Amino acid sequence: MSGFNMKVTPEIERLTGLCEDTSRLDLSLYGKYDVKRGLRDLNGKGVLAGLTQISNVQATKIVDGKEVPCAGSLSYRGYDIKELTRGFLKDSRFGFEETAYLLLFGSLPNREELEEFSKLLANQRALPTNFVRDVIMKAPSKDIMNALSRSVLTLYSYDKDPDDISLPNVLRQCLNLISVFPVLSVYGYQAYNHYGRGKSLYIHNPKKDLSTAENILRMLRPDKKYTDLEAKILDLALILHMEHGGGNNSTFTTHVVSSSGTDTYSAIAAALGSLKGPKHGGANIKVVKMFNDMKKHITDPSDEDAVVDYLRKLLHKEAFDQRGLIYGMGHAIYSVSDPRAEVLKSFVVPLAREKGRMKDYQLYETVERLAPQVIGQERRIYKGVSANIDFYSGFVYSMLDLPLELYTPMFAVARIVGWSAHRLEELINTDKIIRPAYKNVLPAAEYIPLSDRH
Repeated sequence: MSGFNMKVTPEIERLTGLCEDTSRLDLSLYGKYDVKRGLRDLNGKGVLAGLTQISNVQATKIVDGKEVPCAGSLSYRGYDIKELTRGFLKDSRFGFEETAYLLLFGSLPNREELEEFSKLLANQRALPTNFVRDVIMKAPSKDIMNALSRSVLTLYSYDKDPDDISLPNVLRQCLNLISVFPVLSVYGYQAYNHYGRGKSLYIHNPKKDLSTAENILRMLRPDKKYTDLEAKILDLALILHMEHGGGNNSTFTTHVVSSSGTDTYSAIAAALGSLKGPKHGGANIKVVKMFNDMKKHITDPSDEDAVVDYLRKLLHKEAFDQRGLIYGMGHAIYSVSDPRAEVLKSFVVPLAREKGRMKDYQLYETVERLAPQVIGQERRIYKGVSANIDFYSGFVYSMLDLPLELYTPMFAVARIVGWSAHRLEELINTDKIIRPAYKNVLPAAEYIPLSDRH
């Protein structure tokens, strides 16, 4: 049996034990040497690792000289996300392309600039000749994030100047990746759904006159049909996931890898690897699965005592995945509120009505209201807890009939814009490779000849 399919043998188990014994650290040493574990201080606040002008996340304010929690805010290039989304929603426009322009170039486009930029992205949506056949259809993966990473790395081979990191060339590459991420993601899923599950294969070409959100739904669905509300709320979800202050794991990865001078495809593939992690990009999947399990154990969703009892069981590791977490509640930065969740929630009700899922929505709203109280009673927490964007985004995706396999890729379809802006910012502002320091806490050892080892 080849190594890739070899089972974990007793020898592998023994060697694993050696790894654990020799690699386990005394965690008290983090405090002794004042090392910020996970690049966070004792209050969970991230360590400053750089400067940015792309976006800002704020969850505290200074009152009488003290830092206190406040309603969360998120701004893109200085524009509050609530005002930004309100602007194009009021005009009943799609906002993905407009917001991408803002993040990349620092200002809101006028009508002519927006039309030109939208055309530029639309003209880049076509994949290289036979790419679908030769790359996407070959060895399809059940994990679409891995399939997406492979496609991105393979696109390097189709680029005439893949290693040129001059700004015009990097911008060209980033715009191309922003354009094709929806196509790569949906086609990757269609290939897996066909070859892995034996379902019918649908490869619908994107249309130049449609928005990014409309094309995703068109390419995904066998009949290519969708409602305006469905497309508008998907567009909104993509915008809210597009960027988040620069301090998240995948964006930091983009900065770190870009600082080495590597090519755009490698940098974005590294960011995809980070986002794939369930602690980063897969939280909304956990939310949906948690609620599915909840509905199995609660016969009457309006019974708040039963909901509270289930939430306590979650925290006591007696329900769902026994991890002790209420998924979708709480955030590394936000405490009082997550502005992205607030914006998205405003569209959840009309979509739930259109889809006949108001009963499910009422359960979500009940959990959102009761979970902070239960967590406050059961846990010692240093800040408040509120619903984050993952709490409602998974519900939205389920109502849009997006398969679970595409939840995290949809995150990537949005965040590629933020990654691109940060890659450009890194290349423009520094010529130094990011090189953190680790303190060795193991004393020196004396070499022992092989013949004397026992």
